[in-house]
Amino acid sequence: MTVNLLDLDAAGLTAFFAEHGERPFRARQVLRWLHRCGQADFAVMTDIARSLRDELGSLAMVVPPAVISDRISDDGTRKFLFDVGGGNAVESVFIPEEERGTLCISTQAGCALDCSFCSTGKQGFNRNLSVAEIIGQLWQVRHALGAWQGPEANGERLISNVVLMGMGEPLANLDNTVTALRLMLDDNAYGLSRRRVTVSTSGLVPAMDRLRDECAVALAVSLHAPNDGLRDQLVPINRKYPLRELLAACQRYLEKAPRDFVTFEYVMLDGVNDADAQARELLALTRAVPCKFNLIPFNPFPGSPYRRSPTYRIRRFAEVLLEAGVVTTTRKTRGDDIDAACGQLAGQVLDRTQRTGRRTLVLQLDRQDACT
Repeated sequence: MTVNLLDLDAAGLTAFFAEHGERPFRARQVLRWLHRCGQADFAVMTDIARSLRDELGSLAMVVPPAVISDRISDDGTRKFLFDVGGGNAVESVFIPEEERGTLCISTQAGCALDCSFCSTGKQGFNRNLSVAEIIGQLWQVRHALGAWQGPEANGERLISNVVLMGMGEPLANLDNTVTALRLMLDDNAYGLSRRRVTVSTSGLVPAMDRLRDECAVALAVSLHAPNDGLRDQLVPINRKYPLRELLAACQRYLEKAPRDFVTFEYVMLDGVNDADAQARELLALTRAVPCKFNLIPFNPFPGSPYRRSPTYRIRRFAEVLLEAGVVTTTRKTRGDDIDAACGQLAGQVLDRTQRTGRRTLVLQLDRQDACT
């Protein structure tokens, strides 16, 4: 069977070459060609013996998800739509800033967690993305940005940060997510710092523990409520893993995390979770966990029962947290003219959950905790 080499990290490539009688250094060579150079043509991998290059042509392939569209916002934000087959498409967003460039990528086609403020969750889930479909978003965006370097280069990176905050719950696709993360961190591939790669989760506690042990990167948790009663309504996974268990998992995660804090994401919903008293409750809830807060103005979508908190209310909520000495930021809206702002990512998903009541292609608006 032909193997897609984008599905393999260093260990997987080493095993692949061992099966065909090749030594481990071949994996390092091919990793550099694939992920440093963005090269899909075995014929140009000139430091590999011609006989092996010919053999790879029959044993393997390099197939990232195809780019369906590529749109650029007035503020420079760039949104990519990727075809992941079977009537499904997912999106990535590149956000350029003066001192960094952040790429937000997806890990699932749809989402099964059904958060009440999230259009993607309401419209169903199809499947997990493969490693090639996850890392292939980074691979393709680097091509679009002209960011590829030679196999030995270590120059300035246009993409300095990657956040797994697009469509889907990364920790519900943990095995493929971890393999993709290892590629991002590998010095023979993308060479990103663990501090500059962030996984966002709604709170799958056992998977948080596994991520800590297998590939600890920066962690963001979609909190959105200061107590179990409200979080049960907003984030139903809380009924399985309530706040006490979630916060304990955050403390365990920090034992091996590259940063000494967890980022708590908090979507601001008018009259629901944005009162001063709730900010103080939030402080009491999280006092034992080193953390920062990222407040996210809600982006409404058709049929949503929620409204965005007014600017003055978001500002006051932040003041309560800041006055207590907790670092608090409010997420900026970027790329809203091309529907690339937080909560506006759009793809296509053939819903297998029947949540929409019909099997059809449906537009997805991404989770409200999408890109920083």
